[in-house]
Amino acid sequence: MKMKTTATYIILIGIFSLLSAHSEDLPDGMALIPAGEFKMGSRSGDSDCRPVHKVYLDAFYIDKHEVTLGQYKKFVKATGREPLPDWVSRFSPTDQHPVVGVSWHDAMAYAQWIGKRLPTEAEWEKAARGGLTGKKFPWGNDKVNGKHCNFADKNSQLVWAVSDKDDGYEYTAPVGSYSPNKYGLYDIVGNAAEWCLDEYQRDFYKKSPARNPIAGAKSISELLNNYKDIKTNRVIRGGSWGSNPNYGLRVFLRNRKEPELRDNYFGFRCVSSKP
Repeated sequence: MKMKTTATYIILIGIFSLLSAHSEDLPDGMALIPAGEFKMGSRSGDSDCRPVHKVYLDAFYIDKHEVTLGQYKKFVKATGREPLPDWVSRFSPTDQHPVVGVSWHDAMAYAQWIGKRLPTEAEWEKAARGGLTGKKFPWGNDKVNGKHCNFADKNSQLVWAVSDKDDGYEYTAPVGSYSPNKYGLYDIVGNAAEWCLDEYQRDFYKKSPARNPIAGAKSISELLNNYKDIKTNRVIRGGSWGSNPNYGLRVFLRNRKEPELRDNYFGFRCVSSKP
């Protein structure tokens, strides 16, 4: 009886040690997305979302939350970068709300300052799917309701808003106001649309490399070193507080914007490559 008790104790200690080591390895406020394949795109999406194709990604870390207004203010103060437009406070009224009104160049500069980078489009989609395959949303295929995320609901003044849903906010919500996906990521759709690293190429999925793809550069390091000179459209993902829930929040939906554009819909989150 004593031997069984001792063996059980040793096994439990081993499991606890593994879990502790894993948690200590995670950077603060980030989730680990494991290495491996996933299916990117959708047969039911727009033409630029096809074909569905397998992509292998190395493991990486991604912010659990969108970068907040408070975090971005610290960056502006430390670097002397151009302050955000005055109208940002209307859409993100507290430091706990996601920063909006940032261009792709702004987001890139912040990410480098903090020692991270923007996600590639493939990294973003794998993280957003939360390990689910072939689903429309981070939680599956259930129709969007006021508990899933922030979108154009009955509080919105937008003409395409839905009048029978209530997410509690007219504009952005404080980060983490809704349940996370299975990777522990909050607001991965809705709230603020998120800039990605890649150049937008409509037909990229037809020629995408099968491993760690990125559009518009030979490598991530090349893009990071030359981002200040980039003027081509960049990918933006995830929809926002102003999105129609039946269309704009799908995890496979692709959008594009000029890298210098600032809008009340656009924010971002950062990633780090796993050593």
